[in-house]
Amino acid sequence: MLDRTTRRRARDRRRQADRRYGARLLAAAALAAVAVVGFALLLILVESGWPPLWRLDTSAARRLHVFALSHHEWTAVLHLLSDRVWDPVTLRAAVAVLTAWLLYRRAWRLAAWAAVTAVTGGLVGLLTKAVVERARPALPDPVAHAPGYSFPSGHAMTATTSFAILMLVLAPLLPRVWRIACWCVAVFSVVGVGFTRVALGVHWFSDVLGGWLLGLTVVALTAWPFEAWRADTGRERTPVGQGLEPELTEATPEPPPA
Repeated sequence: MLDRTTRRRARDRRRQADRRYGARLLAAAALAAVAVVGFALLLILVESGWPPLWRLDTSAARRLHVFALSHHEWTAVLHLLSDRVWDPVTLRAAVAVLTAWLLYRRAWRLAAWAAVTAVTGGLVGLLTKAVVERARPALPDPVAHAPGYSFPSGHAMTATTSFAILMLVLAPLLPRVWRIACWCVAVFSVVGVGFTRVALGVHWFSDVLGGWLLGLTVVALTAWPFEAWRADTGRERTPVGQGLEPELTEATPEPPPA
Protein backbone atom coordinates (compact mmCIF):
# COMPACT_ATOMS: atom_id res chain seq x y z
CA MET A 1 0.00 0.00 0.00
CA LEU A 2 2.83 2.36 0.92
CA ASP A 3 4.69 1.59 -2.33
CA ARG A 4 1.55 2.26 -4.35
CA THR A 5 1.03 5.61 -2.63
CA THR A 6 4.65 6.56 -3.19
CA ARG A 7 4.44 5.70 -6.88
CA ARG A 8 1.23 7.67 -7.25
CA ARG A 9 2.77 10.74 -5.62
CA ALA A 10 5.85 10.47 -7.84
CA ARG A 11 3.61 10.16 -10.91
CA ASP A 12 1.62 13.23 -9.84
CA ARG A 13 4.82 15.24 -9.34
CA ARG A 14 6.02 14.28 -12.83
CA ARG A 15 2.70 15.33 -14.34
CA GLN A 16 2.82 18.66 -12.54
CA ALA A 17 6.40 19.19 -13.71
CA ASP A 18 5.36 18.34 -17.29
CA ARG A 19 2.49 20.84 -17.12
CA ARG A 20 4.79 23.56 -15.78
CA TYR A 21 7.35 22.78 -18.44
CA GLY A 22 4.72 22.93 -21.18
CA ALA A 23 3.39 26.27 -19.94
CA ARG A 24 6.87 27.78 -19.67
CA LEU A 25 7.90 26.45 -23.07
CA LEU A 26 4.76 27.96 -24.57
CA ALA A 27 5.55 31.28 -22.90
CA ALA A 28 9.10 31.18 -24.29
CA ALA A 29 7.78 30.43 -27.77
CA ALA A 30 5.30 33.30 -27.49
CA LEU A 31 8.06 35.68 -26.40
CA ALA A 32 10.23 34.67 -29.36
CA ALA A 33 7.28 35.04 -31.73
CA VAL A 34 6.40 38.50 -30.41
CA ALA A 35 10.01 39.65 -30.75
CA VAL A 36 10.34 38.28 -34.29
CA VAL A 37 7.01 39.68 -35.47
CA GLY A 38 7.65 43.00 -33.76
CA PHE A 39 11.04 43.39 -35.42
CA ALA A 40 9.70 42.37 -38.83
CA LEU A 41 6.85 44.87 -38.54
CA LEU A 42 9.22 47.63 -37.44
CA LEU A 43 11.56 46.86 -40.35
CA ILE A 44 8.66 47.13 -42.79
CA LEU A 45 7.63 50.49 -41.31
CA VAL A 46 11.19 51.80 -41.47
CA GLU A 47 11.71 50.65 -45.07
CA SER A 48 8.38 52.10 -46.18
CA GLY A 49 8.99 55.45 -44.45
CA TRP A 50 5.74 55.26 -42.46
CA PRO A 51 4.95 58.94 -41.67
CA PRO A 52 3.98 58.53 -37.97
CA LEU A 53 7.22 56.65 -37.25
CA TRP A 54 9.25 59.20 -39.22
CA ARG A 55 7.68 62.05 -37.26
CA LEU A 56 8.45 60.28 -33.97
CA ASP A 57 12.06 59.69 -35.00
CA THR A 58 12.70 63.25 -36.17
CA SER A 59 10.91 64.86 -33.22
CA ALA A 60 12.87 62.86 -30.64
CA ALA A 61 16.17 63.49 -32.43
CA ARG A 62 15.68 67.26 -32.72
CA ARG A 63 14.45 67.84 -29.18
CA LEU A 64 17.20 65.80 -27.57
CA HIS A 65 19.79 67.42 -29.84
CA VAL A 66 18.76 70.90 -28.77
CA PHE A 67 19.04 69.87 -25.13
CA ALA A 68 22.46 68.28 -25.70
CA LEU A 69 23.80 71.43 -27.39
CA SER A 70 22.80 73.63 -24.47
CA HIS A 71 23.92 71.26 -21.65
CA HIS A 72 27.56 70.35 -22.17
CA GLU A 73 27.96 68.52 -18.83
CA TRP A 74 24.95 66.37 -19.65
CA THR A 75 26.41 65.57 -23.06
CA ALA A 76 29.75 64.62 -21.48
CA VAL A 77 27.97 62.13 -19.21
CA LEU A 78 26.18 60.64 -22.22
CA HIS A 79 29.51 60.21 -24.00
CA LEU A 80 31.00 58.50 -20.94
CA LEU A 81 28.12 56.06 -20.65
CA SER A 82 27.79 55.36 -24.37
CA ASP A 83 31.49 55.21 -25.30
CA ARG A 84 32.97 53.66 -22.14
CA VAL A 85 30.56 52.06 -19.67
CA TRP A 86 28.02 50.63 -22.14
CA ASP A 87 30.29 50.45 -25.17
CA PRO A 88 29.86 47.20 -27.19
CA VAL A 89 33.55 46.38 -26.81
CA THR A 90 33.24 46.62 -23.01
CA LEU A 91 30.11 44.46 -22.92
CA ARG A 92 31.55 41.84 -25.28
CA ALA A 93 34.69 41.70 -23.15
CA ALA A 94 32.51 41.06 -20.09
CA VAL A 95 30.76 38.20 -21.91
CA ALA A 96 34.13 36.80 -23.01
CA VAL A 97 35.37 36.81 -19.40
CA LEU A 98 32.15 35.13 -18.30
CA THR A 99 32.55 32.46 -21.00
CA ALA A 100 36.13 31.79 -19.89
CA TRP A 101 34.93 31.44 -16.30
CA LEU A 102 32.25 28.96 -17.40
CA LEU A 103 34.89 26.92 -19.20
CA TYR A 104 36.95 26.94 -16.00
CA ARG A 105 33.91 25.69 -14.11
CA ARG A 106 33.48 23.03 -16.84
CA ALA A 107 29.99 24.30 -17.64
CA TRP A 108 30.61 23.45 -21.29
CA ARG A 109 27.10 23.78 -22.68
CA LEU A 110 26.38 27.03 -20.87
CA ALA A 111 29.69 28.46 -22.11
CA ALA A 112 28.81 27.41 -25.65
CA TRP A 113 25.39 29.06 -25.34
CA ALA A 114 26.91 32.34 -24.11
CA ALA A 115 29.50 32.41 -26.88
CA VAL A 116 27.06 31.45 -29.65
CA THR A 117 24.49 34.02 -28.49
CA ALA A 118 27.05 36.84 -28.37
CA VAL A 119 28.60 36.00 -31.74
CA THR A 120 25.23 35.43 -33.41
CA GLY A 121 23.93 38.74 -32.12
CA GLY A 122 26.92 40.62 -33.52
CA LEU A 123 26.77 38.94 -36.93
CA VAL A 124 23.00 39.31 -37.29
CA GLY A 125 23.24 43.00 -36.38
CA LEU A 126 25.96 43.66 -38.97
CA LEU A 127 24.08 41.73 -41.66
CA THR A 128 20.85 43.61 -40.97
CA LYS A 129 22.64 46.97 -41.16
CA ALA A 130 24.17 46.01 -44.52
CA VAL A 131 20.79 44.92 -45.90
CA VAL A 132 18.74 47.92 -44.69
CA GLU A 133 21.42 50.60 -45.35
CA ARG A 134 19.64 53.28 -43.36
CA ALA A 135 21.45 56.58 -42.98
CA ARG A 136 22.13 58.05 -39.56
CA PRO A 137 20.55 61.33 -38.43
CA ALA A 138 22.07 64.42 -40.05
CA LEU A 139 21.84 67.16 -37.41
CA PRO A 140 23.33 70.68 -37.35
CA ASP A 141 26.34 71.00 -35.04
CA PRO A 142 26.40 67.28 -34.12
CA VAL A 143 27.67 66.42 -30.64
CA ALA A 144 28.77 62.91 -31.66
CA HIS A 145 29.68 60.87 -34.73
CA ALA A 146 29.38 57.17 -35.51
CA PRO A 147 30.44 55.15 -38.57
CA GLY A 148 28.34 52.76 -40.61
CA TYR A 149 24.63 52.41 -41.11
CA SER A 150 21.94 53.20 -38.57
CA PHE A 151 19.35 50.39 -38.35
CA PRO A 152 19.41 48.55 -36.01
CA SER A 153 21.42 50.18 -33.25
CA GLY A 154 24.45 47.99 -32.56
CA HIS A 155 24.82 49.50 -29.08
CA ALA A 156 21.20 48.68 -28.18
CA MET A 157 21.39 45.17 -29.61
CA THR A 158 24.72 44.36 -27.95
CA ALA A 159 23.45 45.66 -24.61
CA THR A 160 20.32 43.50 -24.89
CA THR A 161 22.21 40.30 -25.72
CA SER A 162 25.10 40.94 -23.31
CA PHE A 163 23.06 41.79 -20.24
CA ALA A 164 20.70 38.90 -20.98
CA ILE A 165 23.67 36.51 -21.17
CA LEU A 166 25.17 37.86 -17.95
CA MET A 167 21.92 37.62 -16.02
CA LEU A 168 20.73 34.28 -17.39
CA VAL A 169 24.08 32.75 -16.44
CA LEU A 170 24.74 34.45 -13.10
CA ALA A 171 21.18 34.64 -11.71
CA PRO A 172 21.36 31.23 -9.96
CA LEU A 173 24.43 32.40 -8.02
CA LEU A 174 22.66 35.45 -6.58
CA PRO A 175 20.37 35.62 -3.53
CA ARG A 176 16.80 36.44 -4.47
CA VAL A 177 16.96 40.10 -3.37
CA TRP A 178 20.21 40.68 -5.25
CA ARG A 179 18.85 38.84 -8.27
CA ILE A 180 15.90 41.22 -8.52
CA ALA A 181 18.20 44.23 -8.05
CA CYS A 182 20.58 42.99 -10.75
CA TRP A 183 17.74 42.39 -13.19
CA CYS A 184 16.60 45.97 -12.57
CA VAL A 185 20.13 47.25 -13.22
CA ALA A 186 20.30 45.19 -16.42
CA VAL A 187 16.98 46.54 -17.71
CA PHE A 188 17.98 50.11 -16.76
CA SER A 189 21.29 49.68 -18.61
CA VAL A 190 19.64 48.37 -21.77
CA VAL A 191 17.14 51.23 -21.79
CA GLY A 192 19.91 53.69 -20.90
CA VAL A 193 22.07 52.59 -23.82
CA GLY A 194 19.24 53.28 -26.23
CA PHE A 195 18.57 56.70 -24.72
CA THR A 196 22.21 57.78 -24.99
CA ARG A 197 22.35 56.85 -28.68
CA VAL A 198 19.27 58.90 -29.53
CA ALA A 199 20.28 61.79 -27.24
CA LEU A 200 23.73 61.97 -28.87
CA GLY A 201 22.09 62.15 -32.29
CA VAL A 202 23.73 59.05 -33.80
CA HIS A 203 20.57 56.92 -34.00
CA TRP A 204 16.88 57.30 -34.60
CA PHE A 205 14.52 56.03 -31.91
CA SER A 206 13.33 53.26 -34.26
CA ASP A 207 16.98 52.12 -34.64
CA VAL A 208 17.16 51.58 -30.90
CA LEU A 209 13.80 49.84 -30.78
CA GLY A 210 14.96 47.57 -33.60
CA GLY A 211 18.16 46.75 -31.70
CA TRP A 212 16.19 45.82 -28.60
CA LEU A 213 13.77 43.58 -30.50
CA LEU A 214 16.46 41.88 -32.58
CA GLY A 215 18.64 41.27 -29.52
CA LEU A 216 15.69 39.80 -27.64
CA THR A 217 14.93 37.57 -30.62
CA VAL A 218 18.47 36.20 -30.73
CA VAL A 219 18.49 35.45 -27.00
CA ALA A 220 15.07 33.79 -27.09
CA LEU A 221 15.93 31.61 -30.08
CA THR A 222 19.30 30.46 -28.71
CA ALA A 223 17.90 29.80 -25.23
CA TRP A 224 15.18 27.58 -26.70
CA PRO A 225 17.52 24.72 -27.76
CA PHE A 226 19.34 24.98 -24.43
CA GLU A 227 16.06 24.47 -22.58
CA ALA A 228 15.18 21.60 -24.94
CA TRP A 229 18.48 19.93 -24.02
CA ARG A 230 17.63 20.31 -20.33
CA ALA A 231 14.27 18.66 -20.95
CA ASP A 232 15.90 15.79 -22.87
CA THR A 233 18.23 15.14 -19.94
CA GLY A 234 15.36 15.08 -17.45
CA ARG A 235 16.09 18.45 -15.83
CA GLU A 236 13.17 20.64 -14.88
CA ARG A 237 12.88 23.97 -16.61
CA THR A 238 13.20 26.98 -14.30
CA PRO A 239 11.61 30.44 -14.59
CA VAL A 240 13.71 32.66 -16.82
CA GLY A 241 14.37 35.12 -14.01
CA GLN A 242 16.23 32.40 -12.08
CA GLY A 243 18.71 31.73 -14.88
CA LEU A 244 19.21 29.00 -17.45
CA GLU A 245 21.11 26.48 -15.34
CA PRO A 246 20.51 26.45 -11.56
CA GLU A 247 22.93 23.53 -11.27
CA LEU A 248 25.76 26.01 -11.89
CA THR A 249 25.88 26.57 -8.14
CA GLU A 250 26.89 22.93 -7.75
CA ALA A 251 29.56 22.93 -10.47
CA THR A 252 33.13 22.78 -9.27
CA PRO A 253 36.26 22.72 -11.40
CA GLU A 254 38.28 19.54 -11.42
CA PRO A 255 41.65 19.85 -9.66
CA PRO A 256 44.65 20.27 -11.98
CA PRO A 257 46.86 17.22 -12.44
CA ALA A 258 49.72 16.91 -10.01
